[in-house]
Amino acid sequence: MASPRIVYLNGEFLPFDEARVPVMDRGFLFADGIYEVSAIIDGRLVDNAAHLARLDRSLGEIGIRNPHDAAAWERLQTELVARNGVVEGLVYMQVTRGVHERDFAFPPAGTPPTVMMFTQAKTVLANTLAETGAKVVTVEDLRWKRRDIKSVALLAQVLAKQAAAEAGVAEAWMVEDGAVTEGSSSTAFIATGDGRLVTRPLSTALLPGITRAAVMRLAAETGLTVEERLFSVEEAYAAAEAFYTSASAFVMPVVAIDDRTIGEGVPGPIAGAGGGATSGAGAGAP
Repeated sequence: MASPRIVYLNGEFLPFDEARVPVMDRGFLFADGIYEVSAIIDGRLVDNAAHLARLDRSLGEIGIRNPHDAAAWERLQTELVARNGVVEGLVYMQVTRGVHERDFAFPPAGTPPTVMMFTQAKTVLANTLAETGAKVVTVEDLRWKRRDIKSVALLAQVLAKQAAAEAGVAEAWMVEDGAVTEGSSSTAFIATGDGRLVTRPLSTALLPGITRAAVMRLAAETGLTVEERLFSVEEAYAAAEAFYTSASAFVMPVVAIDDRTIGEGVPGPIAGAGGGATSGAGAGAP
């Protein structure tokens, strides 16, 4: 008989069916919280220090005290992964501003945050979609102006993902003023005909992707030029290659955008090389 799924909630490791969050939790009422997701490969957390640093930054940006230092977070994550026996998958972390009677203003100082984690066993490396390439659609970017904060307020991303699902494709790229910002849960890249990579520069308009940073480091090591600048939807249509990156997809080649074939319509050499490098899955992989 399989062991029960275990989650972490406010200092306790609990069976999934016993974990309860109060109705008055501000994450439930206001989406007043932050989350992070780290990949698990061979039972180990992948590029976890960067994810924990981003979690800390996001919490600081909205004024929630980080309940743990990085070492304590990693101990809890590692124990949760072990208790669930996850070899490959994801560990999700969420911190909200806590539980208090519903009021828009912050609760009284000292209100403890709600801290929750769970794991998901899923295939990360052997993603058959990477072999054929993904298709994406473009949608209007409806999000708030602080997209650099990894907020649990994800309604716009939910709608974008649903648009992708209804179109029968893997991802949606969000567009603002004619330029691609990022994917609904990923960073967007294109490659020009002369082999240069292009991705949007970091700002409050997009999330600072951990895998994005890893790909840019890899590009520098291999001599590729990366241009951090805006690119239009039309430029993406005409790109030699396109791909997106995330903790769960690593590097995913894009073969069509809005039913327009990109390049030769198959994963290109740059995305293919990036996918192989990142899916090498060492402890420092993205």
